[in-house]
Amino acid sequence: MPTLLTVAIVIGVFALLWWGWRSRRDSQAAVLPRPARPAEGTTVIGDPIDGTYVVTTLSGQHLERVAAHGLGIRTSARLSFSDAGVILDRDGGDDLLIPVDAILDVSTTSGMIGKFVERDGIVVITWKLGDTPVDTGFRTRAAADRQPTIDHIRQLIGEAS
Repeated sequence: MPTLLTVAIVIGVFALLWWGWRSRRDSQAAVLPRPARPAEGTTVIGDPIDGTYVVTTLSGQHLERVAAHGLGIRTSARLSFSDAGVILDRDGGDDLLIPVDAILDVSTTSGMIGKFVERDGIVVITWKLGDTPVDTGFRTRAAADRQPTIDHIRQLIGEAS
């Protein structure tokens, strides 16, 4: 009997977690537009940078995950650049284009929801998804790729590095 009760409680907790995630995703999908995808045949500038797509959160709220449109799921990814903006080729998810005219800032942080690393280990791209500012985190596989990535994004948006 205690085993059945424990199993029922565990199943109940997982059902509530699933329901909460689905509710968050659906409510955000009603407000946030689907992010752009890179056009077929987009010319990529330079070699892709291997790493991890950490998450997209509401800007400045690194514990407020955006669940809509698959943006809240961490996955391996490759970051590359084109004249149109920053491309994130996410394994198991839709590719994501962060348009150059939507990028507001680029910075670093040591943590975003569910992922905490060394100081300044995550590159954070602040951009507008529709009218909503969001932060997208990317962790380069090689630490030596981090600063060139930041510099390239700053060049794209016309900031001095």
